[in-house]
Amino acid sequence: MTFTTKKSFKVLVAESNAVVQHVDIEEAQALLSQSHTQFVDLRDIRELYRTGVIPGAFSCPRGMLEFWIDPESPYYKEVFGREKLFVFYCDNGWRSALAAKAALDMGLPDVRHLEGGLDAWMQGGGALSPVKW
Repeated sequence: MTFTTKKSFKVLVAESNAVVQHVDIEEAQALLSQSHTQFVDLRDIRELYRTGVIPGAFSCPRGMLEFWIDPESPYYKEVFGREKLFVFYCDNGWRSALAAKAALDMGLPDVRHLEGGLDAWMQGGGALSPVKW
């Protein structure tokens, strides 16, 4: 198998960032208390336990996102069928940029991603909740 075009992760993230709307920390903190907003944490379980999550965030491992968004998938999650503003985040904003673009491509209408990710959220004094399973 021969690949003719190669894109680095940096190129893919930059392409996603050119399409996806961002929210900065101040805007994200204001959105946190609004009922029409759903934060989506894309990190894996080890990351969740290590730092906690933004309060009220829905945990969706990045590898499952497309399956959980698609109503035709046996793995579909109803949360993605609600009329909400979805704010995706990860540690530093790379995975969330890619995920938000994928969500837009799949027809999720109102999608943003948290600029700088959870790292920026914590540096800005954003609240965190421990993971409870």
